[in-house]
Amino acid sequence: MIRGIHHPGITTGDLDRSLAFYCGFLGFREVSGFGWEAGTEMSAFAGRIIGIPESTARSVLLHAGNAFLEVFEYQTPVSTRSDDRSLSQQGFAHLCFDSDDVIADHARLSAAGVTFNTPPTDVGPMRLCFCRDPDGNFVELQQITDPASDMVLRSVQG
Repeated sequence: MIRGIHHPGITTGDLDRSLAFYCGFLGFREVSGFGWEAGTEMSAFAGRIIGIPESTARSVLLHAGNAFLEVFEYQTPVSTRSDDRSLSQQGFAHLCFDSDDVIADHARLSAAGVTFNTPPTDVGPMRLCFCRDPDGNFVELQQITDPASDMVLRSVQG
């Protein structure tokens, strides 16, 4: 039985730059890392699992609060970036992170040079804003402002 979402996985063109964003700016911590080189037994094994034969990659699993995030950097094949992708396109649209103070997070990230679509905006029981990570992925920062809302994250027992 499905218990919940464990982690989304994203691909970056520069793992160190992404770690600076997710760990340095958003407060994730590194849990583990792994990778493989092309032509190795691990590359053949990973290639069968992910469907990319003879790849070379490194990856890090990050953790914050109740969520994990896996970030991959492929050296072979080289991943490409598309800055013209919009939230309305099919596929994964954005990562949403729960915040205890979106206004403070917005100010801190803005001061560090992160560009947002708008300042934090109140929408129903929440306050939110969108920016992009260094690879152009949409990131939503969301604060549930109504403690009685069904959208409040609660720990899962069991």
